[in-house]
Amino acid sequence: MRAPINITLGGYQGPNSVHTRALRLLSDALVRLSEGRITVDVRTNVGKQGIKTADLRDVVERHDLDGCYLSSSYIAGDVPGLRLFDIPFASLDRAEAFAVLDNVLETWFRHEVEANTGLVMLGIWDNGVRHMSTANRPLHSPENCQGLKLRTLPNDDHQNVFRSLGFDPKVIDAKDLSDAVANGDVDAQENPLTNTLNFGLHKTLPTITLTGHLMGIALVLFNREVFQSWPKDIQAIVAQAVDEASKVQRSLALQEDEACKRTLNDQGAEFIELTADQRASWRAATQSERTRIQAEIDPDLLAKFNASVCPAESVIA
Repeated sequence: MRAPINITLGGYQGPNSVHTRALRLLSDALVRLSEGRITVDVRTNVGKQGIKTADLRDVVERHDLDGCYLSSSYIAGDVPGLRLFDIPFASLDRAEAFAVLDNVLETWFRHEVEANTGLVMLGIWDNGVRHMSTANRPLHSPENCQGLKLRTLPNDDHQNVFRSLGFDPKVIDAKDLSDAVANGDVDAQENPLTNTLNFGLHKTLPTITLTGHLMGIALVLFNREVFQSWPKDIQAIVAQAVDEASKVQRSLALQEDEACKRTLNDQGAEFIELTADQRASWRAATQSERTRIQAEIDPDLLAKFNASVCPAESVIA
């Protein structure tokens, strides 16, 4: 009897996050669908092993792990099409965005990931709508951002956008984020509500301005050579398991937003809603950066996205 294939999966969030729950669902599906031909080792938070989130791609490419989930922003520098989801203050509807991802863009992204990295992309997860939080300084307009040190991801587009708003962007890995915020190394941070809650960031930065400046996606990635070395039936099982987990993850992510908002409110966070005019001021302040990013994305890809989400007008403009 052939020995089972052991698959190691890694993530970078705590036990309560929707990503961690989805990673465990993926593990369960792999074992169930393979009828024991696959065993799984799940490392839910590689930060506890000293691994930076920014290094997780490299960890999978050199086969210290077989697979992981990872925010698309971490690899958008090498996979240019993913920069669609780094355009700030785009008028994205979550359901429509995922519909176009599944029906139009996923094949494109799979090809780009495989062509530009040592990875294969098997799924797309909901990485949340990102908002900004500060200690006691509501961010009604870009003028309120002047001089604030803002924690950002290691993504050039993000840093350029935040710099254009007047922030002083500071790259801090997710592994170090909670300590950096608690120690006052930054004045502000931006994250989905689930991360703000689960990383405990609201304890230091409880004023949450609902900017909704980015809608993030996370990719489910596997080492390309390892994946292609598995028998075809095992590859099919892995793809099916990822698909199952992805459907549940997206549903969990939507539920999590409202649950986190209630919990954050109960724990003393203050939510700042932007008026239409205030939101327009944020869009105006980032217009040049949006234009620059769009100009560097394949025009056919941008056209497919805009036409599929809203045929009557450009959504990302």
